[in-house]
Amino acid sequence: MIYRPIRSVLAAAFSGAILVFAFPNWNIELAVWLWLMPLLAVLWGPAITHTPPSGPRPFLLGWLSGTAFFIPNLWWLRHSSRVIAGAVDHSWIGWGPELMGAGAVAGLGGYCALYFGLWSWFAARIARPRDDSSRESLRSALLCACAWPACEWLRGIVFTGFGWDGLGVALHRNLALIQIADVVGVCGTSFVPVFVACVVFNATRRLIRDFREGRRFNGRVELVAIAIVVFVVAGYGVMRLREKAGDSIPLKTVLVQQNVAQAVKWSGEKTPELYQQLADLTRLHVEKREGMPGVDLVIWPESAVPVPILAHPDHPRFFNELLSLGSFSLLTGGEVQYPGEPMYTSAVLMRGSFENMQHYDKVHLVPFGEFLPFRDTFPFSLLRGVLPGDFVPGTKTDPLKLETPPVSIIPLICFEDTDGRLSRRFVRDEPQLIVNLTNDGWFLQSAETEIHTANSIFRAIEIRRPMARASNTGITCVIDDKGRVLQRLQDTKTGDTFIEGVLRSEIQVPKSPPRTIYARFGDWFSILMLIICATHAAARKWFRAKANVAS
Repeated sequence: MIYRPIRSVLAAAFSGAILVFAFPNWNIELAVWLWLMPLLAVLWGPAITHTPPSGPRPFLLGWLSGTAFFIPNLWWLRHSSRVIAGAVDHSWIGWGPELMGAGAVAGLGGYCALYFGLWSWFAARIARPRDDSSRESLRSALLCACAWPACEWLRGIVFTGFGWDGLGVALHRNLALIQIADVVGVCGTSFVPVFVACVVFNATRRLIRDFREGRRFNGRVELVAIAIVVFVVAGYGVMRLREKAGDSIPLKTVLVQQNVAQAVKWSGEKTPELYQQLADLTRLHVEKREGMPGVDLVIWPESAVPVPILAHPDHPRFFNELLSLGSFSLLTGGEVQYPGEPMYTSAVLMRGSFENMQHYDKVHLVPFGEFLPFRDTFPFSLLRGVLPGDFVPGTKTDPLKLETPPVSIIPLICFEDTDGRLSRRFVRDEPQLIVNLTNDGWFLQSAETEIHTANSIFRAIEIRRPMARASNTGITCVIDDKGRVLQRLQDTKTGDTFIEGVLRSEIQVPKSPPRTIYARFGDWFSILMLIICATHAAARKWFRAKANVAS
């Protein structure tokens, strides 16, 4: 028989490994409903007891489970250091970059796993069932379900602000269950799978006990509770999906995907060819020709322009020649630096001429990519050679305005489309389109592009605005305000998204989009869940202290 602590560790790790299959590239939704079972078995034990099961501490078990999930889930992150070293594919690039990449995965994965540990501690010490009644089963399940969105919310705001791949993201293909994100945000959608898993675990444990003791099992209360929660959430989703669309403004867009390796851009050897590629792909669709429909907006991805926008003396001529080909606006990602000011990562909108320019400076910078946290503190100071300088975050969240048609743009650059707190700050009572400009070339041909897209879908639902995503290497697509991917640039035969090409689309932008509960109040639900859990924990500690004094 395996020693109990080892069994506990293996079970916790097995839970995290199961969860991996709920996300791209696997997308096995069943995994998000089942993965908690092994972890709950070691946190709560096979039978109801007045003390937590012996063995490794609950926090450690949760952290192990989270690590077993996040390291495979974030394995794509290792390519960032490899790309810096010149990698253009998955071939071995040398011990230094390979180890640095693996270290980045281990570091971020281990950090994100801390919140699994926090939840596990709460589940074992505070929310653990005290008896085998239906009431206790539901109490423990509700508390655990409250704690999970709270932990995900904390993960999204503390230190890195890396809130990717909450449990709700695993439901990205289940449109009915994720529509409630416009009320509770993506973190809130994690409530349902945790609640269901905990109730099922408690009911199963009681069923096994009753079977062994020859008693009749009665789990109607738990089944009714699960049915009510799922019915309410799914019913709300179906109602939203069946809503008739109101009046809209057709916006004819052209989304350009270059599919250029990051190492090629950095080398500078093909800079003239990159400008020519952008011009050719754009000219093909904006030049006035018989039978060719007009274009309102051309979108280039993040860092499409190889040289900072204001630094190249030929930029005015280059852009003016393109803009003279038709009556359209051009939105591109690039770097902007005014004299005497720091460098910004920006989205630049032009119409008619280079001088008629608006720009948004990226607010949420990527740590260890666009800036180095604790630059002068060991061991972070060791990375100064890799990241010699920092970009500076922007300070404004004003939409960019199209002159015609009258639509405003919510410009989200790179991973900003995974941050609901940021996107809601752009919301105005006017026709709006979310546009994500991203360069996923940092991660080569990995699962990152699918994972990034799955996370971004929730921004369209949370604030009920359609989204256009223009990426350097995929996935370039159009998403409606229900989170449905309407169009996607891919090879028609193989389905490959890592291609050079253009996606033409006519996006229907609602004239009077709603200001959702999430847009108004943000992550109110997750914060409320945190307050409930903290209050319950404090009250339990107070009652225990009072009982100890009385005894």
